[in-house]
Amino acid sequence: MDKKQRLAYIGLVTVTIIIGLSFIFVKIGLRYSNAIDLLAHRFTAAAISILVLWIFGFIKLPKVSFKKAKSLLLLSLFYPLLFFALQTFGLQHSSVSEAGIIFASMPIITLIAASFFLKEKTSLLQKIGIILSIAGILYIIYSTGEVSGSTTLKGVILLLLSIFSMVVYYVLGKVTTAKFSAIEITVWMTMLAFILFNSFSIATHAYNHTLSQFFNPLLNIEFLWAILYLGVLSSMFTAFLTNFALANIPASQIAVFNNLSPLVTIAGGILILGESLFIYHIIGGLLVLAGVAMTVTLPRFS
Repeated sequence: MDKKQRLAYIGLVTVTIIIGLSFIFVKIGLRYSNAIDLLAHRFTAAAISILVLWIFGFIKLPKVSFKKAKSLLLLSLFYPLLFFALQTFGLQHSSVSEAGIIFASMPIITLIAASFFLKEKTSLLQKIGIILSIAGILYIIYSTGEVSGSTTLKGVILLLLSIFSMVVYYVLGKVTTAKFSAIEITVWMTMLAFILFNSFSIATHAYNHTLSQFFNPLLNIEFLWAILYLGVLSSMFTAFLTNFALANIPASQIAVFNNLSPLVTIAGGILILGESLFIYHIIGGLLVLAGVAMTVTLPRFS
């Protein structure tokens, strides 16, 4: 293993931890701000980080054209716009640990979409893994209505819709990513989210004569740390680390690392936020993770 490969693996571990903990910082941000305002501030931090990287010559800003805008607009609708909006609203009605379990099903839903829309074939073991993961999610959804906790059925549905929007992005991105560089796509999506979320949030506050409520959270140091984490680390830094890893190690290994993020989320929710872990979380979570493990690691031996 050469130096670049070692750095790539270190980078992937870092990405896993950052993404896993991002749910916690969303919950912290929601203590001081509503969901739309939090999204606006998050992508303001991300946009500023892009400008800083451009000023110091680390990246080049892509040229804006109608052709590019037309190609990337639909892709951007599903990610980051719908994905982060649904995720943030979902976290208003759910615990971090349960959100981590639900997001662990993303590889399964992606696999199902790929088989339907991209005609990718699945093995018998993958099909069994899909059934196990779906069973785990359904069990959590059923138990959520039976047990009194911080998660509601509305929260579960919004988080699942967030996953679906990301899966649609993956499917559409198969074509789009072949036409544009990762930097172009990242910069475009970040700037579009920055403009739309800020425009909607500020316009709403201006109409309701509550503009001060948009800026008040910025006076709180805990909120500032949260949006810096979400905007700079969780949005921008992880993109660069992932791109570096893609250039040096197989993509299949990167996917395995990504599946570990929900475990970080669950542990963080319990240890940092003091959330409760019910028995149905454990049962449903084990079913989901077992299904993910079967679809990611076992098919190569089938």
